[in-house]
Amino acid sequence: MKIAFVGKGGSGKTTLSSLFIRQLATQGLPVIAVDADINQHLGVALGLTDEESADLPAMGERLPLIKEYLRGDNPRIPSADQMIKTTPPGNGSRLLRVVEDNPVYDACARPVELEGGPVRLMVTGPFQESDLGVACYHSKVGAVELCLNHLGDGPGEYVVVDMTAGSDSFASGMFTRFDMTFLVVEPTRKGVSVYRQYREYARDFGVALRVVGNKVQGQDDLDYLREEVGEDLLVTVGHSDWVRAMEKGRPRPLADLEAANLRALETVFQAAEGSYQLRDWERYTRQMVHFHLRNARSWGSERVGVDLANQVDPDFVLREPDPRVTTPA
Repeated sequence: MKIAFVGKGGSGKTTLSSLFIRQLATQGLPVIAVDADINQHLGVALGLTDEESADLPAMGERLPLIKEYLRGDNPRIPSADQMIKTTPPGNGSRLLRVVEDNPVYDACARPVELEGGPVRLMVTGPFQESDLGVACYHSKVGAVELCLNHLGDGPGEYVVVDMTAGSDSFASGMFTRFDMTFLVVEPTRKGVSVYRQYREYARDFGVALRVVGNKVQGQDDLDYLREEVGEDLLVTVGHSDWVRAMEKGRPRPLADLEAANLRALETVFQAAEGSYQLRDWERYTRQMVHFHLRNARSWGSERVGVDLANQVDPDFVLREPDPRVTTPA
């Protein structure tokens, strides 16, 4: 299942993403963690040093390889140069799976050892000084969107994406790729304002959205969130000495996390587990096609020089992968 953590800058979404990833690892579940934020901090939150995090391969710099692999033998895509971030898979395309080895993971993913086992970490790459004034960060995130479009995941398999902060998470169709989106909200007017904006964007596309209240210090904070967020409030997280130690590079076993915060993390996990059962693969594919056609009309076809609407395979629906079938190399 595909899970996103979103929220305004400083809300704690990267911290909660990393806690959730650690929880999955302790249960031995296969996980691909993706840092899609313009500020790349997920690697450090998972225990890497600053130097190790900086050395992670950037997906945005390996986009030609990603495209070439994913297009496979799809007759509607004669060249990788004709693929854009929203290009949907069709018959002949190669699909990614959570539990497999492939050239995309070889080039873009690195194992991070956590309590319980390793997870694969992929990063878009930071916004460089050379990008200033000439590039859009969404061009880097496009590599993530393309991979998610071609990812056939199943129950008990997790892709967890730490999204870019603020409403930029809705600047592409990627926000519809998730079974559950956890919106991290502080008990402040600004935090609630961001929640209302997200809820409005998500509503028209049936995005499953639950709020995780963060930095909740007392009953007044809890009452405020309940009043402003209502039934969307899933759970709240309070102050954590465990998290403070982790941020200092001194992580302790996850079982040492404060009991209330451990219970909150379990509630988040149960909500994520239940979300996959609601996935409608046909609707999921239609939304993918919808955003591809919008991008094709808006800029893609003109930039590439061909009508990208022809990439849509009307007979193809992305499905849960058959474990008996091996993806072609």
